[in-house]
Amino acid sequence: MTFAYQMGRYLARFAHTAAEVKACQALRQRCFFGSDGFDCDQFDAAARHLIVQDAHGRCVATARLFDWADGPSAQAGYAAQFYDLSALSGCQSPMVELGRVCVAPEVMDADVLRTVWGALTGHVDRTRATMLFGCTSFAGVDPVPYGQALARLQRRHLGPAHLRPARLLPNCIRFADVPSLGRQPMPPLLRTYLAMGGWVSDHAVIDEQMQTLHVFTCLEVAKVPHARARALRALAPATALP
Repeated sequence: MTFAYQMGRYLARFAHTAAEVKACQALRQRCFFGSDGFDCDQFDAAARHLIVQDAHGRCVATARLFDWADGPSAQAGYAAQFYDLSALSGCQSPMVELGRVCVAPEVMDADVLRTVWGALTGHVDRTRATMLFGCTSFAGVDPVPYGQALARLQRRHLGPAHLRPARLLPNCIRFADVPSLGRQPMPPLLRTYLAMGGWVSDHAVIDEQMQTLHVFTCLEVAKVPHARARALRALAPATALP
């Protein structure tokens, strides 16, 4: 059983053919690398690929999801190659790992991102996931331009010590070590997580291939403010498809 979320002229569902997965990977390549081709890695085969299509069937947004039965199983995911997730090993409930969220750069309609969040909300509800987590990214590998944003994360948004990931790789940067001068803003996806009560790790990891700074980001579903959760569930009706 799959599902579809319709909002206006946009339809979100999981890709179920090789061609649809390729369309998602092609959009990722354009968004993250600015070139033609296909962004793919060893994690794609185990993932669900959310595809958002417009009225003409074009892929205008995508996201990659992993459904983990519990904390220990999440050790096989994408984020676990950058972070020591041992602190999550005591979590015995389902969780969803989210990544590669992107919208076609030529699409300026806010309903596209609303459709993505409506679909994600429905999936979290159906799987009874208690956590939604992943790596949100700052463009570039120099943390200095983001000094004020990283200082805000350090002051206000660090995760609880018993759940927060530990450092795994040498190429990481503690927020507390970055001068709080740069004024470049936080990425929109990270701001969305924080507005829903999400939290972050205390350091970023340099990804040379993606040319980004990854920040582990987690949203505990039960802690999403009631009004925000109600608004997310009202974004779009769900229709089950065979």
